[in-house]
Amino acid sequence: MATQKEIVIVGGGVIGLCSAYYLSQAGHQVTVLDKGDLGDGCSYGNAGMIVPSHFIPLAAPGMVAQGIKWMFNSESPFYVKPRLNLDLIQWGLKFYKMANDTHVKRSMPVLRDLNTISRNLYAEMARQQEFAFAFESKGLLMLCKTEHMLEEEAHVAETAHGLGMEAKVLTKKEVDELEPDVKPDVLGGIFYPGDAHLHPNQLMKGMKAYLTKKGVHLQANTIVSGFVSQKDRIMEVVTNKGNIKADEVIIAGGSWSQEIVQQLGFRMPIQAGKGYSITIPLPSKKLRTPSILTEARVAITPMDNQLRVGGTMEIGGINQDIDLRRFGGIIKSLPKYLPDYQFDIPDKKQIWSGLRPCSPDGLPYIGRIQKFANAVVASGHAMMGLSLAPVTGQLVKEIVAGEKTSVDTTLLSPERYR
Repeated sequence: MATQKEIVIVGGGVIGLCSAYYLSQAGHQVTVLDKGDLGDGCSYGNAGMIVPSHFIPLAAPGMVAQGIKWMFNSESPFYVKPRLNLDLIQWGLKFYKMANDTHVKRSMPVLRDLNTISRNLYAEMARQQEFAFAFESKGLLMLCKTEHMLEEEAHVAETAHGLGMEAKVLTKKEVDELEPDVKPDVLGGIFYPGDAHLHPNQLMKGMKAYLTKKGVHLQANTIVSGFVSQKDRIMEVVTNKGNIKADEVIIAGGSWSQEIVQQLGFRMPIQAGKGYSITIPLPSKKLRTPSILTEARVAITPMDNQLRVGGTMEIGGINQDIDLRRFGGIIKSLPKYLPDYQFDIPDKKQIWSGLRPCSPDGLPYIGRIQKFANAVVASGHAMMGLSLAPVTGQLVKEIVAGEKTSVDTTLLSPERYR
């Protein structure tokens, strides 16, 4: 049996909780620290999609040019807020450098494997019935209004076939057969039957209750202000509620991870990418399959008797401000694809916003920091935090145990920009 360790996880989002899930199963004593009340954040308001179909990293050819065009549209799905900030400039230069075919080809198998393993781990978790989180394997439908986008997505589907994944190019008639109630106003679409979805709020609530029952200590409103180290080991985590001893420290602080690792004398480029969502009663004409409105970059997921609509990637620093113009772009896109789905722009208090931790190359950071023998980073998942949470937790468990990892983590190293 592996040696039991006292493990401190900094960050109580879905990555931190899934890491606690697998580490506690391995017999370790785990404490999870979160600066908030463990009741909000990107882990709660996202679209709930588990997406093996999303095997192309954000840093891809064409994204820089497209991003520049979108910067002049207040309702665009991707926006970098101009500001004189050295971290942003350095992050942008790295993004520009990585947005090439070589990087994409190298990254695709890794993202495919990470998402596929994660989907299977969610299915296994759901079968155990320790807690319910509305896991369903209904696939994902990419809805396309223009010939150009349909051709682009068909090319992605062809690439998916080359990676051993199932993807079906659908005509307008075939889309209507899949969605007979709403009959989307589109030219066609791509269907990925291997994708799945769940209810994030139920997952987080159930996970917290399960972990507490299993002896994991969840400590809210705890701010990490530093670390006590000896040579190449962290001995204690310094917080506003006192020091906590640790045999291993897991940095899973989302968009705040860069700030946390800087306290260890380590730099890791991350920018916060803001997303918005709203959860509304499911209309009488029900969408059956989680869908992405491709030109608008808007995600729609049926969850129980509700519909969650979300989108945008706004690189604008650490802030939770809600820009109604950007959210307006999400709401206005709905009837263009789904004519019966017409909604007014809601009050700000009805809109959820969250910050996604974005690396410059579109790959997460999962691995050890070389400077310390007992520090592991699990962050930088951008829009795939929920999708990749279980596999990240499993990898963290394997790294802590010194085992061979389920996926080759070479491209995921937190040291890759050193």
